[in-house]
Amino acid sequence: MKYLCLVYLSAEKWSACPDSACAAYAGKLKDSGQLLDGTPLHPVHTATTVRVRNGQTTVTDGPFAETKEALAGFYLIDARDLNEAIQIASKIPPAKYGSIEVRPTRELVVDQDEVARYAAAAAP
Repeated sequence: MKYLCLVYLSAEKWSACPDSACAAYAGKLKDSGQLLDGTPLHPVHTATTVRVRNGQTTVTDGPFAETKEALAGFYLIDARDLNEAIQIASKIPPAKYGSIEVRPTRELVVDQDEVARYAAAAAP
């Protein structure tokens, strides 16, 4: 099963964990076939939030919400179950400085005819 491990850090701890520690752990997970994807993010002040309401798009500099910790990156992993995902997440190096949210992913359940209609409507 696929799990998304979301890495959250406060602004004060953003650079506390060396990239080399994250790369080493990611390499270990990749070698075992458990890492499907992952990447760090730039600090929250580089974020742009996009909203569409009543057909109007608004763009705001910064994150969606003010919080103590912000999304710093993610690891998309393959684990047998939640227990194994938690074991993997507990070893993600930034867990020592912030928190790791573990969430199962899901497949989209769609009607292919409906997908085709949306695709046609979105075409330029």
